[in-house]
Amino acid sequence: MFTMFDLTPLYRSTVGFDRLASMLESMGHAEGNGTGYPPYNIERIGDDEYRVTMAVAGFSPEELNVEVKENSLTISANKTEKPGSDSSVLYRGIASRNFERRFQLADFVKVTGASLENGLLHVELKRELPEAKKPRTIEIQKVTGSKAIEQKAA
Repeated sequence: MFTMFDLTPLYRSTVGFDRLASMLESMGHAEGNGTGYPPYNIERIGDDEYRVTMAVAGFSPEELNVEVKENSLTISANKTEKPGSDSSVLYRGIASRNFERRFQLADFVKVTGASLENGLLHVELKRELPEAKKPRTIEIQKVTGSKAIEQKAA
């Protein structure tokens, strides 16, 4: 059973400004990946800094791939079988299947790094507005005295 929450009231302050709110809401619903594997968290760690943390226990850094193309972040894994292993698994409780997860990034969000620690893949994101997009204050000049318009007789 899938439960959907309406988070619209939380996003009212960002209407027309940024797609980050809709990105967060739609990430788990898109791409036909209804299995929820692997589980992930999205954290806000600063004003313009975010982190996607994904549980990837059993995968080595060589088996994981983090790719950014345009405004799309793709995290995938290809589990390779190790040749020469004589053991057989009697019960498999730790999933080790291949996966691919796609995240739609908001405008001006850049991936700044990725790290693997204790079975968790951390992908660091930072929102960097270009100077032209940043708000700026315009100084209001005070005009002193009145200037009359003169008309010359023709």
